[in-house]
Amino acid sequence: QVQLVESGGGSVQAGGSLTLSCAAFGSIFSINAMGWYRQAPGKQRELVATVTRATVTRGATTNYADSVKGRFTISRDNAKNSVYLQMNSLKPEDTAVYYCNAVGPAPIPWGQGTQVTVSS
Repeated sequence: QVQLVESGGGSVQAGGSLTLSCAAFGSIFSINAMGWYRQAPGKQRELVATVTRATVTRGATTNYADSVKGRFTISRDNAKNSVYLQMNSLKPEDTAVYYCNAVGPAPIPWGQGTQVTVSS
């Protein structure tokens, strides 16, 4: 079974940037869509970005929640079996624990996530 390990979180001031990494132990190549989720205190876990598996004939497609559109960029690297989230222009409301996982009917056990804290 695939195991997911998130890293790259930390504490930054508003307007700063962070890059999150998700290392998958076990192949995620066959999973069509991967995504980044976040859960803030008192909030439900929400999906903020998705990326599909690219092929030779079709590039990956990405989608973003309105709250992060234009600021976050999701990508995946099949060779490294990893998923990334580049976060720019961070806001205090981005503070949350961030998780990666599959998007769709094929569940993967949740990792521990990585904490992102944005101060004003």
